[in-house]
Amino acid sequence: MPNFESNAKSLKKQSEISYNRRGNALTITIPKTMHAVLLTGYGGTEKLEYKTDVPVPSPQRGEVLIRVGASAVNNTDINTRIGWYSKKINSDTNSGSTAGFENVDDSDASWSGVPLQFPLIQGADCCGRIVAVGDGVNPQRIGQRVLVRNMLRAPVGHRPYECWTFGSECNGGFAQYTTAPDSDTWSINSEWSDTDLASIPCAYSTAELMLHRANVRSSDTVLITGAGGGVGSAAVQLAKCRGAKVIAIASSSKREQILLIGADQVIDRGEDLVKALGKNSVSVVLDIVGGPDWPALLQVLQIGGRYSVSGAIAGPIVELDLRTVYLKDLSILGGTWQDDIVFENVVRYIEENKIKPLVSKVYPLDQIAIAQQDFTEKKHTGKLILLPPQS
Repeated sequence: MPNFESNAKSLKKQSEISYNRRGNALTITIPKTMHAVLLTGYGGTEKLEYKTDVPVPSPQRGEVLIRVGASAVNNTDINTRIGWYSKKINSDTNSGSTAGFENVDDSDASWSGVPLQFPLIQGADCCGRIVAVGDGVNPQRIGQRVLVRNMLRAPVGHRPYECWTFGSECNGGFAQYTTAPDSDTWSINSEWSDTDLASIPCAYSTAELMLHRANVRSSDTVLITGAGGGVGSAAVQLAKCRGAKVIAIASSSKREQILLIGADQVIDRGEDLVKALGKNSVSVVLDIVGGPDWPALLQVLQIGGRYSVSGAIAGPIVELDLRTVYLKDLSILGGTWQDDIVFENVVRYIEENKIKPLVSKVYPLDQIAIAQQDFTEKKHTGKLILLPPQS
């Protein structure tokens, strides 16, 4: 975890840097301090403190310094703030989204299971440009437009099934500048705006991971829960990229938008799923919701079907009849750690224009509390974006 005091050291290696972009010589002056949102502990939005005098970090060996163009709001940022990952919490995420939870065990309230260090700059999404590099990094990377892979592999030696979450186990994108491992920072060749690109990393890599784990093919019929949110709407598009038939679950107010991004059918969130689809009717379920309605998901899965999960916003504790699992030969697949191919696929889909960003609203970074409150109300379709000051 970077120490804010140690980062106040000299930035002479990166204070004035020239680089070429499409033949134009540009000079970047990097300030010593920046605007950033500091998470000061577990709790409500009062734990998010907007500061204007945070030291700009220095890239360490194997790292790059990124001038952040845009970031975005994700469930994981809110879940981390309120301590929802602690096993002491059994309720849905919205129950603590405003005020937090009283009984958080900070020893297990992170992605990695290691206690978080505060203050922390969150932000799992980051689009920006590299403005400086640490030792061991090719200086020609300076000037590149980049996305940060939100599930970082470099800090854990690229070992399988281990990762750090950008903005959780290290500082993230809710700032004007951030550092990231060189190997987890991907150059991107796209005409999309920073706003559009920032909507992609966390949501789309999570969705692509679920599809990858379930080995979704063109012959599959895929049921997607929470299709109106960032991950769900990403899963709709990515499943269509694989040629699958897509049935989405979303509120009726979002029906038309979900159909426009590729869903073949939209089922209202409150509808009886078994009655609407019939038992044994889909080959794959992609679930980010969980909660009390969860048993119906296994009922509609075909014999030999695959259930892929990477979230539980409606509640992590579900009722499972193991007879359903073994008598139907079901596969239950959890997903956090990402094979390299997952983010490679996401970047390729962007550069080949096979997916479209779905941005609902944009906020200045100092309105992060408002943006997170809007996010928890679930009235939007797609992503809410945060823009740091660019001066």
